Amino acid sequence: MKKLMILLFAFAFTFSAQAQVPSVGLKPGDTAIPFKLKNIDGKMVGLNDYANLRGVILIFTCNHCPFSVAYQDRIVALNKKYASLGFPVIAINSNDAEAYPEDSYDNMIIRAAEKKFTFPYLLDDTQVIAKAYGAVRTPHVYLLQHADNGFAVRYVGAIDDNSDDPAAVKIKYVENAITEIMKGKVVSEPFTKAIGCTIKWKK
Repeated sequence: MKKLMILLFAFAFTFSAQAQVPSVGLKPGDTAIPFKLKNIDGKMVGLNDYANLRGVILIFTCNHCPFSVAYQDRIVALNKKYASLGFPVIAINSNDAEAYPEDSYDNMIIRAAEKKFTFPYLLDDTQVIAKAYGAVRTPHVYLLQHADNGFAVRYVGAIDDNSDDPAAVKIKYVENAITEIMKGKVVSEPFTKAIGCTIKWKK
């Protein structure tokens, strides 16, 4: 009986770990993977469309996750502050809309209008891009800097250190990284743990 319980526990642990897909992805220093996805205006938007800019704040997010909802105004603020400086936001929703209808394409359009998104909100319907990047949470940030061969990943992780209260934020990870890049410095904290809901993978 004890052996059976151990085996069941091991199976449950393995299944849980697999549910966190993917186990690999892009790290600071890696070259960003190009993509071309459908925006909420029906047009296709690709990373290469931003080739003449200094970088991109790429954020995997969604509609229904409480963490994503809590960060929506902050994401809008990031784009407002940094798009004119050459670091616009691109948001990507990779969640399984069949299991979570609130994250459907139609609801993405509604949410973007409600929150007055001023940046692309793209649908990663196949989840290929989220898996390629290694995104596992919503929100999950990949700060990209323009490089000779495309874009280089300079920071991966959370937007800041307080998902609950914007007024209580002490460390603005993304903003700090952009500031260092703009000063020609190496990002001093290139990785943090993304805090949020798990991306809802298709079965």
